[in-house]
Amino acid sequence: MRTYTYSVVEAQGNLHQGVFAGLEEGYSGPRGQSRPFPINVVGVDTDKAYQIAAEKGAYYAKEHPNMPVFFVLEATSEHNDPVWRVGWGESLGTSGFSILINAATGQFVQALR
Repeated sequence: MRTYTYSVVEAQGNLHQGVFAGLEEGYSGPRGQSRPFPINVVGVDTDKAYQIAAEKGAYYAKEHPNMPVFFVLEATSEHNDPVWRVGWGESLGTSGFSILINAATGQFVQALR
C-alpha cells in the first residue's frame, strides 16, 4: 500500500510540489475509518468538486475570501463511494469548514463545521 499526495506548492508537513509517493507499507485490510478504493471509480476531478463546493459553501467562502482551500480524496465506511473533502483552512486538522462531494458522481454529500 502507498499513499500519494499532490500539491501545487511546497509546504510544511512533508507536502511537496507535484505528485509525491509516500513510503510503501504492508497492507492488512482497512484500518480505522479509512478504506482503500480503486482509483477508476473517481469520475469527478478537483475543479468540478471545487465548483460544487463553492456553490454550496458560498456564504463561508465570501466571509473568508483569502483563506486557502485544500482537497482530500478519502473513502470511509460512512459513505459508499469515495468523497472529495473540499476544505477551507491550512489543513484538515485546522479547517473550520469543509464540503464533501461524491467523487464518483459529483453529488453534494454534506457540509461539515
